[in-house]
Amino acid sequence: MRAGARPGPWKRGYLLAATALLLGLFMLAHAEIPNRIGNLGSLVETFLPWCGLVVPLLLAGALWRRSASAVVALLLPVLVWLNLFGGLLSDKSHPGGDLTVVSHNVAADNPDPAGTARELVASGADVLALEEITRQAKPLYEKELAKTYPHHAVRGTVGLWSKLPLSDTRPIDIKMDYGPLAKTKPADTSMETVRALRATVTTGRGTLAVYVAHLASARVNPRAGFATDQRDRGARAIGEAVAADRNERVVLLGDLNGTTYDRAFAGITSRMRSVQDVAGDGFGFSWPAAFPLVRIDQILVRGMKPERSWSLPSTGSDHLPVAAAISW
Repeated sequence: MRAGARPGPWKRGYLLAATALLLGLFMLAHAEIPNRIGNLGSLVETFLPWCGLVVPLLLAGALWRRSASAVVALLLPVLVWLNLFGGLLSDKSHPGGDLTVVSHNVAADNPDPAGTARELVASGADVLALEEITRQAKPLYEKELAKTYPHHAVRGTVGLWSKLPLSDTRPIDIKMDYGPLAKTKPADTSMETVRALRATVTTGRGTLAVYVAHLASARVNPRAGFATDQRDRGARAIGEAVAADRNERVVLLGDLNGTTYDRAFAGITSRMRSVQDVAGDGFGFSWPAAFPLVRIDQILVRGMKPERSWSLPSTGSDHLPVAAAISW
């Protein structure tokens, strides 16, 4: 009698089934989540790939409850996740490449800048971008990188080292100083806060515009939510600079403090391609170095062909260096 009274597999686990459907709809409609309240939409998009971890938990619950309805409902989040990120699960890299570029947030509190520089030299990069260079560490990087990279430029806390000639190097205003008091700052003080530059790299096959940027950090706190206003202003400024750049070939390297899924970077991603998305293997998470959860260090290109994208071993920084091979 007890066995006959038990609900069948299609009538068990309604809560699990409803949760699975809500998860699928949540991922499917992520672009509709508003940013008006604490930039919630951007926060969701930053960690959106991790929504997939909920699926195995729900599946375990469905199997434990022997719920056929919950198992079927799980098809929705699985299909949505695969549609969004399934392409990243395969290795899309190709051998070769005309130019190898590396970007690394070396961290202001890096205990061994010289050692980090030597590890970056070993990467074989033709063009190397560094972010978060302190005044104290700058001479150490310059000394260790000088032999391999005869051409370099540092503006504020970002720098570019190259085996190929550099020219037309200039800072890019990413609106770090914003508001009526910004214009009252002395020039030398403003230069110290420069966190983006643009340079022309001359190659045997033409010139390449290279941007290096370290956008403002996103902050999560109870009052402001996911605070990204300063970062978003910088993203818009970089997008506008790239749009106005007359060079056919453009590379953007840097710590953008956000993922390419974040709508705040639409002005950049609509004009440039992420090498990791096009020619990487996996998600290529870069931060934090001890246990990478997100990819906020980016290499994007316009007018170049992505060949490979990979992360380099950890240095003394809390970020992993990211590398890419690109071709004409």
